[in-house]
Amino acid sequence: MVASSPKTMHRAVVEHLVRQAVYERLGRQLPGSAAAPNPLVVNVSARHCHLTPQAVETLFGKGHQLTVHKWLYQDGQFAAKETLTLIGPRSRVISNLRILGPCRDLNQVELAYTDGIALGFDLPLRSSGDIKGTLGCMLMGPAGFFEMQEGVIRALRHVHMSPADTDFYGVKAGGQMKLKIGGACGVALDRMLVRVDKNFKLEVHIDTDEWNACNLQPDTPCELSK
Repeated sequence: MVASSPKTMHRAVVEHLVRQAVYERLGRQLPGSAAAPNPLVVNVSARHCHLTPQAVETLFGKGHQLTVHKWLYQDGQFAAKETLTLIGPRSRVISNLRILGPCRDLNQVELAYTDGIALGFDLPLRSSGDIKGTLGCMLMGPAGFFEMQEGVIRALRHVHMSPADTDFYGVKAGGQMKLKIGGACGVALDRMLVRVDKNFKLEVHIDTDEWNACNLQPDTPCELSK
């Protein structure tokens, strides 16, 4: 997942603040979409998993806690140094599956459709946390194996928003939005799930299949709409 350190501001945030300062100095209002309360950040969410503390101990040893490899854009979220091997049907595997922290109250693996094809999984498309009746798998860590009875999904593309963002865009939690991605391989993605929390920064998550399809780059123009 592309993200920024909490000690440095994401480039989109810096650009937004610079534009805001320039227009304030000129005594003018920010034009068009730039008038949004927060800058839009679009990040790719590569395959990863979320684990409970019990699963972490089973896989890495009693008392083990996840360690930070890289802080993500959302405050308090991080990519852990620890990785796993996922064992699918007919012993097909994905190695170096990254764990995202901190620990959660359920176990969940998020893959792209092409990952599912490689593993032999028919992945259900679900929102994060909606894992009832989904596929399971076996995870292998340095201290042992952990069998997930369910929780393997392809996550719905989604946008994290604060209440100020939902007011600006005129949407509500659980609603849907559209993302227009420019560039030579530009695409329009609809049915973007809206997720709302007062602590969220404005950020869209797409998976690696979607990222590859549009060749998303740091300078690719993106526009979010209702």
